[in-house]
Amino acid sequence: MARNWLYAKVLNAFIMPWYNGDYPPSYKNQPVALRKKAVEIANKLLENGAEEGVAIATGLKQARAQLKKEKEKQSQKKDHSHKPGLF
Repeated sequence: MARNWLYAKVLNAFIMPWYNGDYPPSYKNQPVALRKKAVEIANKLLENGAEEGVAIATGLKQARAQLKKEKEKQSQKKDHSHKPGLF
């Protein structure tokens, strides 16, 4: 177990995480909010030993899901706040 952790840390030393506007080319045409969230997720995956390609794809997929969920929550809050109360 410790050997796998050490291997992942050494391997990640050669894989640069993305930061400060640096991101994978496949994120280029994505909305800024989605791109930022995807980079955050992908970097976490890299830290945990994921391969770069897997981190990129998973980061984008999970970012889309999280932003969609946040948008739905905001929409529900707006729907509830516009309904007149009983009192």
